[in-house]
Order: sequence, then structure tokens, then C-alpha cells
Amino acid sequence: MFNKIIKRGNRKGSKADANEPASFGYGTPSGYRNSGSVSTSNVTVNHASRTTAATSVGNSQQQTGSGPDRANPGASDIVEFLPLFRDVAVSDRQNLFLRKLQLCCILFDFSDTLKLVREKETKRQTLLELVDFIQSGSGKITENVQEELIRMVSINIFRCLPPASHENTGSESNDPEEDEPYLEPSWQHLQIVYELLLRYIMSSDTDTKIAKRYIDHSFVLKLLDLFDSEDPREREYLKTILHRIYGKFMVHRPFIRKAINNIFYRFIFETERHSGIGELLEILGSIINGFALPMKEEHKLFLVRALIPLHKPKSIGLYHQQLSYCITQFVEKDYKLADTVIRGLLKYWPVTNCQKEVLFLNELEEVLEATQSPEFQRCMVPLFRQIGRCLNSSHFQVAERALFLWNNEHIVSLIAQNRNVIFPIIFEALERNMQSHWNQAVHGLTGNVRKMFVEMDNELFEECQRQYEEKEARAKGLEEQRELTWKRLEEVVAAKAGGEEVMVN
Repeated sequence: MFNKIIKRGNRKGSKADANEPASFGYGTPSGYRNSGSVSTSNVTVNHASRTTAATSVGNSQQQTGSGPDRANPGASDIVEFLPLFRDVAVSDRQNLFLRKLQLCCILFDFSDTLKLVREKETKRQTLLELVDFIQSGSGKITENVQEELIRMVSINIFRCLPPASHENTGSESNDPEEDEPYLEPSWQHLQIVYELLLRYIMSSDTDTKIAKRYIDHSFVLKLLDLFDSEDPREREYLKTILHRIYGKFMVHRPFIRKAINNIFYRFIFETERHSGIGELLEILGSIINGFALPMKEEHKLFLVRALIPLHKPKSIGLYHQQLSYCITQFVEKDYKLADTVIRGLLKYWPVTNCQKEVLFLNELEEVLEATQSPEFQRCMVPLFRQIGRCLNSSHFQVAERALFLWNNEHIVSLIAQNRNVIFPIIFEALERNMQSHWNQAVHGLTGNVRKMFVEMDNELFEECQRQYEEKEARAKGLEEQRELTWKRLEEVVAAKAGGEEVMVN
């Protein structure tokens, strides 16, 4: 009776597997990387929260305490030695390709480099053969083979990522720039799988009408999840592959942009932790470069809601170069967006982080280079108030970088056209630097800018100087009056203490 129940359970399980194409054909299956087993079964994992996924194989081994060889008796025998493509007839190559794909679905445990060395090498050589076959264009692969190819790729690359270093320690104060990246131990196999996927997508023989059935939205989402991998080699491959998918599968373009948006939103407003923001921004830089004009409202919203808020996280230094390129691309495409971008920078301008402030000034110069006079006039008052604060920064790199803006001819021309507004705003900051800044380099650069103002409009300079001196005189008068008032109050207190009556006017 017990055996009948077991058999009935097995039949139900296999039926469920057959009716679950998302697990079989589109890449959700995976073997947990540290399961300590060689596994040919399909295991679905949840990557979303980067928590440890309990796979059926892993659980059974933990309960039984069995090692890889005991979990799969004769594990080394399941790796079959197959002939080379050149050693079989052309008509048999599709079937041989399928058999090689099935062999490559076997996952190995790389935590122990001494186990199953021969089998691991056999799989590696088989993967290299598959890459060569696709690259050589020896024959157009059938739809059935394409489905199995994407299934094999999915089994190998879609997996649970290990917890990030800050998750292991429980510390939120770790600097992401100082964290040592985790290098994937199975990279000798993974790299070739990624190369195979890339060659398949790039191949002129790949029909997008067929391929899009398997490289679907589910596949793209799982691919985007892998961008959080700490291994920079993996992220580099993912960047190239996703860019190729975006270029070849036009039907996926809006979905990819929206999915990247969602990653940015979660990073900005929830976690502030993600390893692949820089790579995603590199892809977007290329995408933005190809935007048609006039620019769609969707793209402008993406700038306002995702790209500009990316200036907020503390870890901006990891991806600022790519972010700055994307922002500048928008302004170069549509100069009317300059005002929006500059006001966005001012909104997220750092108050106490000097390194971040230098990055903002670098980006500001690039944006101003692409800014036309009408847009500049809309934002110049708040902009130069902020620049004035930077000029007076006690951190010499911030003050120095702000003064370097006057080395840019386009920015100087914009300032010259609007000097009646800008001079009065900036003049006080320059005078304070001349009088009291501690750094000699900043002092010298301030003198050069001041001299430039004199040459640009001496009459206006003298007027600003007169107004500044009057303001200083008024401030000095107020200070003297304040001190006099305090002195009188002290005399009143002293007189009361001595029993004298003093009249206070």
C-alpha cells in the first residue's frame, strides 16, 4: 500500500512538471550554488530578496547529511563523452547539439575544486564546442534546439546570489567602494554559458520571431536580477547581452526600460544597495543616444523620476560617471531640459559630503556646456547662490573646483551676458575668499576671477564693491550697536547687584 502511494505521488509530480513551461522552457530552474551536489533536476529559486533559497535537493541533503556522491550514486557516470561535431554527419548535428545541451544542464559544486574534476572539464569543453558551432554558422538551428538552448542557459545562470557583504555582517555603515567583490567560483562554466547566449543573440541565423518566444519578459526580468551580482566579470557580460537584446528585440524595448526604472526606484527609495547600477546606466547611455526627436514624454519622466533622484544615494561615486553621461545626453538631445536638470542637481546638492560636492560640480560644468542662454537665465539665480556657497567652502577642493568653472569659455560667455544679475550674487563670496580663505591656491584663483570681472565690466564691479562696502558698514554698525546694548545690560545687572538704581535709555 505504501509503495502504491509513493508511485501515485511520483506520477502527480511529473505531470505537474510537464504542465509548467515557465520552469522548464524559460529559465526559472536553477541549482543552488552551494548545494554540494551534482544535480540534473530543475529547481526554482527566488532571487528577489537575495535570501537563501531552500531547494528540494539542498533540503534533502541537509536532512540526510549525504555528500554529492551519495546524493547522486554514480554521479561521475552521468557525464557522457560525446563525439565532436566534425566527426558526425551534417544531418546528425542537430541531434548531437541537443545531446550536448542536455549534458551541459548538469550543475556541479565548485566549493570543492578537487571533486569531479574530469566531469567539470568535460562540461567546459562541451560548452566551448557549442559556442564554436553557433559562431561558425555551420547550420541553422531548429526551433526545438533553440528552446533547449535557452533552457540550458537558464538552468546555469539563473540561481540564488550569495548574500552581500553588508548582509553577512549586519552592518549598514560599510562603504560599498571598500567592499571586496565576491567572485563566482563556477565562473569557468558560467563565462562560456554567457558567451554562448551572446553568440546566439548576435547570430544572423537567429530569427527574432522564434527567439522572442523563449527570450521573453520572464527571461529578461531574471537577467536583470543578476545585475546585482558582486562579480564584475558577470555584470560585464550581462551588460553586453542585455544591450544586444534591446537592440535586436524591439518588442521588448519598453518593457526593459520600465524594468530598469523599477530597479532604480527600489535602489533610490528603499535599499541604496545594488551592484549593477553603473552597468545599467551604461546601457541607458547608449539607449538615450538613440532617442528620436522630439523626445517622448515617457523619456522626460524617466529623467525627472529616476535619473535625477539617482544623485541622492551616498554610493553615487560608484556610478556617477555613467549617470553624468546619461544626464548630459538628455541636455544635448533637448537643450530645453537644462533648467530641469540644473534645478534637480540643486535639489539634491550635498551639504556635508565634500567628495560628492566635487562630483556635482564636475557634472554641472558638463551640463552648462550644453545649456543655451534662455534656459540658463531661468535657473541662474539659485545656481549662482549655490556656487557662491561652494566658493566659500572650507574644503579647498570644493572651492577650487567651483573656481575652475571660470576656465570654461562657454560658461564665461553665459556669465558675461547676464553679469548684471550674477555679479552682485557672486561678488560677496569672492571678497570673503580674498580676505579670509586659508588656502593659497583658492586665494590665487579667486584673484584671477575677480580680475576677470574687472576686465568684463569695471563700472559694474565698482558698483558691486560700493554696495558690498555699504553692506559691511551696516553690518559693522549693527554689531557695534548690539555690543553696546549688551554692555548696558551688563551695567544694569551689576548696578542691581550693588543696590544702585540705573536708568536705561
